[in-house]
Amino acid sequence: MATASAPARGPRHVAIIMDGNGRWATQRGRPRLFGHHAGARRVREIVEACPDLGVKYLTIFAFSTENWKRTQVEVAGLMSLFRRYITKEARALLNEGVRVRFIGDRVKLDKKLIALMDELEQMTAENDRVHLTIALNYGGRDEVARATKRLAEDVAAGRLDPASVDEETLPKYLDTCVLPDPDLVIRTSGEARISNFLLWQSAYAEYEFIDTLWPDFTAEIFAGIVGNYSNRDRRYGGVKA
Repeated sequence: MATASAPARGPRHVAIIMDGNGRWATQRGRPRLFGHHAGARRVREIVEACPDLGVKYLTIFAFSTENWKRTQVEVAGLMSLFRRYITKEARALLNEGVRVRFIGDRVKLDKKLIALMDELEQMTAENDRVHLTIALNYGGRDEVARATKRLAEDVAAGRLDPASVDEETLPKYLDTCVLPDPDLVIRTSGEARISNFLLWQSAYAEYEFIDTLWPDFTAEIFAGIVGNYSNRDRRYGGVKA
């Protein structure tokens, strides 16, 4: 666990695109799923580091709407890993004061996995030490499309006046409606793109792209990035007087 103290102006909400599991495994001559298992184990360390760093909310990108394009073997292995992770980590997350939420479209997920997700959310609902959000079958465009559909249904039903719709309205329909927007988005593995992740929510987030592959992303690296965040000047489109 990281021991660095929280920076005075540190991020309250950090979102992470956990990239590089497959390459990490390939570099070691192992199948891609070996890397995904190593990456899943890394999540625990990062979650445990959050309180000491002043990070109240952590959102991780576990499986995107585009990841269904991967081989059937890899997708099936990932779904099995998600079920195993929830079953194995549920008690520890509860005892460590972690509240777990899942975002994304659950329709394509199997019923057993959905049941485990629901159970973990209910089990940890009273926790408040760290809010861990897991994006599973999630895509930013898909989320906005689903939110817009729900908004349109409310307009059609007379529950919402279309004249009142503004930029504060749509977030109430997003999967993340109960969460603050991320202050900092980290992507591992050297790729410099956002990959359809939290498109609306990250409009004013700071970004950090690093070369480290996700299974090698330690609490110390995390602490360093969080510490560096305090040196950034966030003006939200304005200028200093």
